[in-house]
Amino acid sequence: MRYAVIPALLFAATLAVSGQVQTRQPVPAFPGQTAAPPPAVPSPPIMVETVADGLDAPWALAFLPDGSCLVTENGGTMRIVKRDGTVGGPIAGVPPVKSIAGLGLHDIVLDSAFTQNRTLYFTYFAPPKGEAPAAWPIQFFYEHVWRPSLAERRTMQIGTERVARARLGVDQLRLEDVEVIAEGVERRIVMARDGTLFVTGADRYRLYDSKVDGVEHEFADDPDIRRNFSGRVIRIHSDGSIPADNPWLNRATVPADTYAHGLRDPEGAALHPVTGELWVTDHGPQGGDEVDIIKPGADYGWPDVSYGVQYDARQPDGRKNVRVGSGRTSRPDIQEPVYYWVPDIAPSGMMFYTGERFPAWKNNLFIGAMAGQQLVRLVLNGNRVVAEEKLLTSLKQRIREVRQAIDGSVYVLAGASLVRLTPKN
Repeated sequence: MRYAVIPALLFAATLAVSGQVQTRQPVPAFPGQTAAPPPAVPSPPIMVETVADGLDAPWALAFLPDGSCLVTENGGTMRIVKRDGTVGGPIAGVPPVKSIAGLGLHDIVLDSAFTQNRTLYFTYFAPPKGEAPAAWPIQFFYEHVWRPSLAERRTMQIGTERVARARLGVDQLRLEDVEVIAEGVERRIVMARDGTLFVTGADRYRLYDSKVDGVEHEFADDPDIRRNFSGRVIRIHSDGSIPADNPWLNRATVPADTYAHGLRDPEGAALHPVTGELWVTDHGPQGGDEVDIIKPGADYGWPDVSYGVQYDARQPDGRKNVRVGSGRTSRPDIQEPVYYWVPDIAPSGMMFYTGERFPAWKNNLFIGAMAGQQLVRLVLNGNRVVAEEKLLTSLKQRIREVRQAIDGSVYVLAGASLVRLTPKN
């Protein structure tokens, strides 16, 4: 293991901007919706311990009862990292995974009764029937899938987003009784207080008339297109059955598991420790990364309304800041984000801190940033962000995941490493 003490002044380094040119500065809907000031009292110096190196595109982690970590790797493997940093071999029994662009093996969450039933839940992208599991070049998805007509795209057998549950064997060497319990989503899983599962899924632009970064027209003619194919949050029971109070059960043209829609790529999710509400991070296109509070039946705008614009690099005519959908950043029927960023930080893992090791962080919201190469600390007053602090910038690593351990320390996946944060005594 390696240790380092990083002073708070280094944590406050300037945001690392991605390579995209982002000149459009949207007007916030309310004060404090973006660009919050640093906290009056910054975080104290923190001990940063590299627990394990050499992981292969790690995506998520879950803490086992013995304090070790169960880690997913995007290419399709699960491993256990012990408390002493020993990295185990691939766990057997993981179903075939297709890793392509932003798709692969993603989140993993233990059942609330894991010590009794050894049940866990995970999300992944499954290859089509007859195709071997493999990692595919990113250009296949963004060029070969994006460019054809909608009719051609709808006949392509690319793969399927899935949610599965399984049991971890007593020897911790294999998954048993793997069962698919939902399809169409494959990002984050959160177990609600009532035992139901929230699962987030990215925009499936390939299945409707859109592109990876939106289009220059509205979808008002058929709102069910966005309800079905934009990024969604679904809500299911732990066996995959549908809760009787889901919001769209009386509309036959919307999937029964749908809880909210209009997201683009919600790669972070967590329950608020006080209210129990689901909060998510959502990737914008070029600009417009968001933090949203998810409400039943609510619409979050994509791809009609966004604080971002289409990618400059994807405009064949050289235009800049091309609008998304209507070009509006707000609309009365669209839920406003709690907070947004322009330029992008590429938000991923998300956590409310509830431990005792860092008293000043109590109930603060933490978000991993990949393009931003930082751990973002958001200080809240109710549902409003009042301060933002940029942590771990000196690591110069993409922060994919952030989780609170049983002892109140914080673990992050930074690049290929598992890193532990504790207060410097």
